[in-house]
Amino acid sequence: MEAEWPGAVVLDVTSRGPLPWVRFSPFYPHGGVSVPFSDGVTGESVEGVWQALKVFEDADVDPSRLAITSMKGIKRTVRRYGPVRGHRAGLDGAELLPYGRARREIYLPAYRWVLEHKVADLVEELRGLGEVVLLDYTANGDVDDLSKPLSHAALVGAFAEGRWP
Repeated sequence: MEAEWPGAVVLDVTSRGPLPWVRFSPFYPHGGVSVPFSDGVTGESVEGVWQALKVFEDADVDPSRLAITSMKGIKRTVRRYGPVRGHRAGLDGAELLPYGRARREIYLPAYRWVLEHKVADLVEELRGLGEVVLLDYTANGDVDDLSKPLSHAALVGAFAEGRWP
């Protein structure tokens, strides 16, 4: 990494990263994360909101995901529940959003809220560090590339630079 980004500050923003940078993880339990399309309902983490609204062939929404604070056991998988049908527009919503719309209407608003209200201090600190490399498990920063998981590190960088998708 040093060869590709000489002198850059390297920060691990994954769920296994150190404090304070782990607070950028979508799994981090900030609390108060609004559940889109569900007035007055909040979750502990962005990932909890995302997983709670996911609908599978054999399972509907799972509100229990909203209360998880351990950063473990949040994900719901196709191996256990069958193919994903979409994300429900709210815990009691009738509409199932396709993956691309769900990214834009559930994940992005929830994650942006965390950036603005729970880690604004860290975003400011990032802005003052100069060249920064944010480590994540995936590198996909293109919201419209549905073939790969979206990188929250790419979203942090985009937000810090005023390029929110």
